[in-house]
Amino acid sequence: MFFRNLTFFRFPATTKLDDLDAGLEQCQLKPVGPLELSSRGFVSPFGRDSEVLAARQGESIWITVGGEDRLLPGSVVNDMLARKLAEIEQKEGRRPGGRTRKRLKDELITDLMPRAFIKPSRTDALLDLENGTVVIDTSSRKTGENVCSEIRRALGSFPALPLNAEVAPRSILTGWISGEPLPDGLSIGDECELRDPVDQGAVVKVQRMDLHSDEIARHLETGKLVTRLALNLDDHVSFVLGEDLVVRKFKLLDGAVDQLESTDRDDVRAELDARFALMSAEVKRLFAVLESALKLSKADA
Repeated sequence: MFFRNLTFFRFPATTKLDDLDAGLEQCQLKPVGPLELSSRGFVSPFGRDSEVLAARQGESIWITVGGEDRLLPGSVVNDMLARKLAEIEQKEGRRPGGRTRKRLKDELITDLMPRAFIKPSRTDALLDLENGTVVIDTSSRKTGENVCSEIRRALGSFPALPLNAEVAPRSILTGWISGEPLPDGLSIGDECELRDPVDQGAVVKVQRMDLHSDEIARHLETGKLVTRLALNLDDHVSFVLGEDLVVRKFKLLDGAVDQLESTDRDDVRAELDARFALMSAEVKRLFAVLESALKLSKADA
């Protein structure tokens, strides 16, 4: 259940989550209806066989938003519509007008919807009560906002906002790769993205390369700025930090995972609980480093 991407939102420390369990219960995922395109709601983080909708480890809560989407490609509808229109034109000797075309298309969609395949999905989220953050396993801001909207629906009110840095993240990232000291525990990895600050400027993406090389130095000399940078934290976590403050390619390294292997657990639920506890601790530690280094703003009360 380890997250692969981290999109952060902040909420005020005064936010009340006392009614979270009841709200999750009320807003569980319902099967998508025969004439609905999609459905969203909460599911158990532990899978469909569990009824638990929130897993807790200290000040951390693990919740999951599930989804069902009907797959009805527009190309299929348009192809069937074209055939229908051709049949009418052949029979009546005239091409149907706009109103008829719209009516036929609506009828086709209504007929096809109940037979369309349903694609399930899930998006995991970590509520960090200590730091007042929601950490969502996605690199998409839109997906993150949708998860926050579902939490808001469950609670009635949930003033969560995307992270905001008081300094330009690209200036911090560029400084680190240029030789400025990094925060304690952080070290530079082997991947980065550099961009020319002018509109439509050049973009250079580098992987599996020494970022202290002369080639990178020449890009910096031409004025390019670092917009994504691979980093490691205490040999426990590797990740790529973007100027959009999204953490991508989040991965727990052997130094962290060894803690799991040193314990003996045969129960699947216990194993997932242990993984969640480990991951949430590493995410909190990472957030503390980023909060200080990037001067992340607090959420308004």
